Amino acid sequence: MKTHAKSDAYTMNRRVQQLSAIRVKPAAGNPRRGWLTAGQLTIPVALGRGGILANKREGDGGTPRGSFRPRQLWWRGDRHSRPRTLLPARLITGADAWCEDPADRHYNRWIRRGEGEGGDRLKRADHLYDFIIEIDHNTRPRIAGRGSAVFLHLARDNFGPTAGCVSMTKAAMLQLLRLIGPRTRIIIG
Repeated sequence: MKTHAKSDAYTMNRRVQQLSAIRVKPAAGNPRRGWLTAGQLTIPVALGRGGILANKREGDGGTPRGSFRPRQLWWRGDRHSRPRTLLPARLITGADAWCEDPADRHYNRWIRRGEGEGGDRLKRADHLYDFIIEIDHNTRPRIAGRGSAVFLHLARDNFGPTAGCVSMTKAAMLQLLRLIGPRTRIIIG
């Protein structure tokens, strides 16, 4: 019985530590860069090449404005150990991809793909997708053409703009993962 009580106390303590919200704002003078604030943590981020857009469309390069929830963490287990987080976590395999075709019934969903098949591959040669926080942008309902594969992921070395995601350094990602959980709101804009 003590083990069960200890487990419940641990779970309750972990819930208390989950941030209720994080905020992403554009940087003054550069709409492709921004700041993410999570409690006392403020980190620089790269945004979409189109800046933050209220009316996100597939291929516009915009980071969607709105309030979202993190769904799960995807990570490269062949490169990193499982990070500490309250989010559900899933290893990335070579068959994992994201459907970005508005005409496909799996649009803006995870899909499995074989060699030569389309989709945004989650297992990449670079390190951008070593850690991916999947968010619930355009999921309920999913509307064809309103944007897909919007994630929080790792930034390029030069902090170049993304195709619509929010990206950050690995150190910042690991800090953020310790603070957020499924009930954390991600407010962009």
